[in-house]
Amino acid sequence: MSKRKRLIRIIVVSLLCIGVALTVVFVGRAAPPDAPPETAIVSRADLMITAPARGNLEIAQKAYLSFGVTGTVREVLVDRGDTVEKDQVLARLDAPSLEAGVEVAELQVEMARLQLRTAQEQYDRAREGWKVPEGWEFLEEPIEFLMGLLGPDESAAKAGLDMARLNLEIAKQNLDVAKQNLKMAVIEAPFDGVIADITIVEGQTMSAATMAAPAISLLGAGRMEMRGSIDELDIALIEVGQNVTITLDALPDKEVQGKVVFISPMGTILFGVVSYETVISIEGSQEGLRDGMSATADIIIESRHNVLLIPNRAIRGTREAPLVHVYVDGEVEERGVTAGLSDGINTEILSGLQEGERVILPPRGTPSGGFFRS
Repeated sequence: MSKRKRLIRIIVVSLLCIGVALTVVFVGRAAPPDAPPETAIVSRADLMITAPARGNLEIAQKAYLSFGVTGTVREVLVDRGDTVEKDQVLARLDAPSLEAGVEVAELQVEMARLQLRTAQEQYDRAREGWKVPEGWEFLEEPIEFLMGLLGPDESAAKAGLDMARLNLEIAKQNLDVAKQNLKMAVIEAPFDGVIADITIVEGQTMSAATMAAPAISLLGAGRMEMRGSIDELDIALIEVGQNVTITLDALPDKEVQGKVVFISPMGTILFGVVSYETVISIEGSQEGLRDGMSATADIIIESRHNVLLIPNRAIRGTREAPLVHVYVDGEVEERGVTAGLSDGINTEILSGLQEGERVILPPRGTPSGGFFRS
């Protein structure tokens, strides 16, 4: 035999031996003849089905305040971090013309009141007529004649009274407008809160352009809430009042409880994905929570407490007739069960199994049952 043929024969025999050895090793590891099947214990626990929502924490009360008229900032009365009360003045413009407008409007109201008083007296005198004093009856006819020529006419006096009343109402409305214009030169706190930001300084000129940006940002002292979005596949399962568990990126060890308080009826489409805005109130302690924190909410759709659970992998058969294989005294027993709620990992068992029994799990990758809703 040539050296070349002998070398080829040695290589072929070596490869066959290696293949046989590997086959024995892997087959033996995958399914040793005496290895018991993988099992799971039927146990009691709580089961919840949830829908996720992703969003951020927000202060329920938040205001971005600015002036309503142009002018020069006269004074800024607060600093960042100050606690303020409702209606407290935070900043004021230098507005002499607006202040003068209020004073003039107040004088016009007072003048209109005097005119109304005079018109009322004239009307009363016209209604009562001229009374002849006792003992002067012989002059009654001449006096009546003169009063007819010179005295106030009742209808004319009534028209003057109505006009005076109208002028007073106009003067009052002008005063209200003047006060409102002056109020737009003042920034007041709409609620109790904390000053979060100030972008104006004393002496700064406020133009139409600078008025568009907030001068002072105010955060309320009230409750925190989470605003997030829910996928359209889950929205039909979400209702106002459902309980929520919230986790925070910045506080991974903290869980916050809440409730769904609002679900937008209008969807938002982004990159072809439809979602719905949802507002969740925060319940309990708010310690450590800050406006803007990233949050994930698990909205509890259904829950079961202290129920029998097995892994979904253990369920075989069909939805109408689920089966499990129970490992009893080294023997495998097929048994029908009644399946309840499932979270996609574990399934509630309503009947057919007892706590502590062992169910057989198929090898990983083997198709199995699993029931996601009862």
